[in-house]
Amino acid sequence: MAQASVTLQKGKGRSMKAGGLWIYDNEIARTDGEFQDGDILRVLDHDGTPLGQGYINRRSKLRVRMMTRDPEAVVDRSFLYRRVKDAWEYRKRTVDTASCRLLFGEADFLPGFTADKFSDVIVVQSNALGIDRFKATLVELIREVLLQDGIRVRGVFERSDAKVRELEGMERIRAFLSEPFDTKVEIVENGVRFLVDVKEGQKTGFFLDQKYNRLAIRPLCPGAKVLDCFTHTGSFALNAAFGGAAQVTGVDVSDLGIAQARENAALNGFGEEKVDFLCADVFDLLPELEKQGEQYDLIVLDPPAFTKSRSATKGAARGYKEINLRAMRLLRDGGFLATCSCSHFMTPELFSRAVAEAARDAHKRLRQVEYRTQAPDHPILWGAEDTGYLKFYIFQVTDEK
Repeated sequence: MAQASVTLQKGKGRSMKAGGLWIYDNEIARTDGEFQDGDILRVLDHDGTPLGQGYINRRSKLRVRMMTRDPEAVVDRSFLYRRVKDAWEYRKRTVDTASCRLLFGEADFLPGFTADKFSDVIVVQSNALGIDRFKATLVELIREVLLQDGIRVRGVFERSDAKVRELEGMERIRAFLSEPFDTKVEIVENGVRFLVDVKEGQKTGFFLDQKYNRLAIRPLCPGAKVLDCFTHTGSFALNAAFGGAAQVTGVDVSDLGIAQARENAALNGFGEEKVDFLCADVFDLLPELEKQGEQYDLIVLDPPAFTKSRSATKGAARGYKEINLRAMRLLRDGGFLATCSCSHFMTPELFSRAVAEAARDAHKRLRQVEYRTQAPDHPILWGAEDTGYLKFYIFQVTDEK
């Protein structure tokens, strides 16, 4: 149990009290006792009522991240084992675990730490000073818990190379946490084979959160001409091909992403006549395709986060409106648009408004087919605002009548 303590100001800590795990610097009245940044402290309300324990970092505006609501808990190996075991048991009940997000930070009550399972390889990311102290133990426990189900981990790679680590006063790291292994790992998702580059790919190498959203587009694909924008390594494009699309074009600005997408297409036996990939800026390409008179039956918009701060949401909204408007103009009457946002600062209300304004300006009508969020291995913890971030719509788009 922690000895030093942090006390909240009166009326502060509302998000944390509502179920979240974060306490900001401007919510704290004082700290008492001796401690170092990264240590676990007792968290007290303004009147001294114990609220639990969390680790502190005075370099960060996100000053305390809660580890437990139990003020008497001892955060040791047994405590961490229960966290990892619970997370794995949850995944076994909710998702295909061949490849999945095994630990999702705050939503699995291990704030700042994520772990992705790609077949028999684990990729971890540690983004906070306090949880970084437990990194080696958590890796050991992941191996131990998976081995209980006969899953032997072949290798572990760390992708703690996000800029957020610098805000925590930490160096960015990209390194093996096991004996070196081939960092191109083959996985199978929805029956599609992918090579995941856990060392050089974006984030941890593959976006597992869209797993079931990729599957959701397949009923719309038989015989369709499909445009997959921001294709990354071709995941939506290849699901469209498996869904029976007549011709699929995937677009991304990254040379590396396009090279990997082509490799994945070949891995699944698709030639360029079926699935083609183009390295281009989507914002530049969509107007050009419109000038050329191109039309599609299905367009997928899966862009990176246009904003990583609340202050930049207005600019992000303009970006979402622009690409959705351009996409709607490229759809045949009655065609389908799958569009999403992965920024938690772009709330469902803001994103919906941007799409609605795009439809208005494009003189199109939207008939909602589906609204989805991230896959269940990225659970949304109510009260922890950053855990619910992915908005995914499928619309039928028709001319105004």
